[in-house]
Amino acid sequence: EVSTEDPETAFCTLANREDLNPEEGSVHHCLYQFTRNEKLTETNKLLCDVCTQRHCGPKNNIKSEKKYVYTNAKKQMLISLAPPVLTLHLKRFQHAGFNLRKVNRHIKFPEVIDLAPFCTAKCKNVPEGDRKVLYSLYGVVEHSGTMRSGHYTAYVKMRTTNNHLSDLVLRGQSPQALETEPVKGQWFHVSDTHVSAVSASKVLSSQAYLLFYERLL
Repeated sequence: EVSTEDPETAFCTLANREDLNPEEGSVHHCLYQFTRNEKLTETNKLLCDVCTQRHCGPKNNIKSEKKYVYTNAKKQMLISLAPPVLTLHLKRFQHAGFNLRKVNRHIKFPEVIDLAPFCTAKCKNVPEGDRKVLYSLYGVVEHSGTMRSGHYTAYVKMRTTNNHLSDLVLRGQSPQALETEPVKGQWFHVSDTHVSAVSASKVLSSQAYLLFYERLL
């Protein structure tokens, strides 16, 4: 679905993207690349109904041999509704000829992440005037092995119940107060039936496959 926006704000974000300067090999860099402004030209031009009607005349005069008009355009995917729980799925495979190969590279990810540079300026559930949309890490899924075989384990943070987050999930209420620190709690490593306490630094050094963040309130 393409929504009609004011050209002045259509590609504006909640916070300035240019201040990011994300480090390559980080989640910030992945998000920056995924939400970058793309130019649609040549074979990627956009079909323009307005241009087509202007070229061919009124609809009732358009014959079956109507020629469609394509135009250069810009495309950018931004977040229009900040989720209560943010799940990031990292692509950990690449094509090597006719085969798939696992990507074992470590991707840096923070305990607290700000989605504002990747949200549209008119993000629906962000209070007016707020320029931060913060999330705290509470879960990581890690895969060890190859594309053919391997083992999944998880890191989970044990923390107190957040009633405000429940209100956001169930009722869609926007946060009234903003916290900037990660939710306090103890991290645990879960591998089948074995569970052990680990440090936050151990979690942040893991080879993440799935990342789970909860919105800070």
